Amino acid sequence: MAQRYVRVQTTRGRIYYGLLQPNHAVQVFDAPPWLNGQPTDRELPAEEYKLLAPCAPSKIVAVGKNYPAHAKEMGSEVPQEPLLFLKAPTAVIGPDEAIVYPPQTQQVDYEGELALVIGDICEDCSPEEAASKIWGYTIANDVTARDLQRKDPLWTRAKGFNTFCPLGPWIVRELNPGAKIQTFLNDEEEPRQCAPIDRMVFSCDSIVSYVSKIMTLLPGDVVLTGTPRGIGSMQPGDRVQVELEGIGVLSNFVVAKSVPSPEETLPHR
Repeated sequence: MAQRYVRVQTTRGRIYYGLLQPNHAVQVFDAPPWLNGQPTDRELPAEEYKLLAPCAPSKIVAVGKNYPAHAKEMGSEVPQEPLLFLKAPTAVIGPDEAIVYPPQTQQVDYEGELALVIGDICEDCSPEEAASKIWGYTIANDVTARDLQRKDPLWTRAKGFNTFCPLGPWIVRELNPGAKIQTFLNDEEEPRQCAPIDRMVFSCDSIVSYVSKIMTLLPGDVVLTGTPRGIGSMQPGDRVQVELEGIGVLSNFVVAKSVPSPEETLPHR
């Protein structure tokens, strides 16, 4: 099994990066591993931490319509060059955390994706140089308010709500180019999405290179590589699982956003 790099929060609230052990304990690092963090003598037992998103990016750069079948289901052609948009860092949540269904939308969709974690400053890089800047791979769910995406000229609102970027559960350093990504809803046996990642129009190296010629990517930043065909809606109470061969499963559940009662909104006297 590939080494699994994690970011965890202890029961006392401390946050650490580390390496997940076969017994689910975490060997703590003294810094993020892409910043030359080294293992320490400390080990956290499984009952003393919870998994967080495996990195805390300064930005999330995403690519739209990067699988031909998905572009077709969206009623459009494959872009001639990567179609970029940003997701807010505040959208990031970890495995088994709640995706909050905002009251502004009537359609919240899942989009399972391969995510790239940048390990070094990446500016104006060739594809060959960009390959060396990709530190590892994780799973993402590019949650989207589809009705708002259709309504707004820009996708900022549709893609940027808090909790709309689940990441995890961990990072691996290597990935089979033909690994299969699948998305499951609730207890369904058949996946809603299923495709090998080598069906992407633009490769990981070319995407990172393209982005680096526009903006500097920093260590810990995340690049989402697009979703395959089969996007669909989620409702409060649903659980969505994105599975990627060679990494694992990213699982999250959906909840309705709680609305304060009139009593809670009254000023205290």
